[in-house]
Amino acid sequence: MPIQLKKTASQLVDEAMAQVRTVTVAEARALHAAGQALFVDLRDVRELEREGVIPGAVHAPRGMLEFWVDATSPYFHKAFEGVQEGRPMVLFCAAGWRSALATKSLLEMGFTEVGHVEGGFSAWKAAGAPVAEKAPARPKAAP
Repeated sequence: MPIQLKKTASQLVDEAMAQVRTVTVAEARALHAAGQALFVDLRDVRELEREGVIPGAVHAPRGMLEFWVDATSPYFHKAFEGVQEGRPMVLFCAAGWRSALATKSLLEMGFTEVGHVEGGFSAWKAAGAPVAEKAPARPKAAP
């Protein structure tokens, strides 16, 4: 017999959407142009390679985000140093679902200057906002 879920993924996303700041693509473009917010791409690396990236965005695997932003974590990532002093973060994924959940998680951690892009990268790209190709991975050194 299948497990009866207490909440579906869709319900979790709906709850997060009701609690987090959602940034329109127009607002996100203005923040991006100003260069003061850290844009954080939560998509899988294959999505980046296939669809492109927002120029200057930091890629953080969704499963590592909470560890990478936490200065007390052994996994803290230097790309997030500015957020410790309140630099705004704008999270995005493909459609805005993963980024809504991630934004809620960061709010629970105590970050206040965080939001996510309404409609995600798909909406960004559809609006004609800047998109670049993902830089190729560095080749591994020969043995």
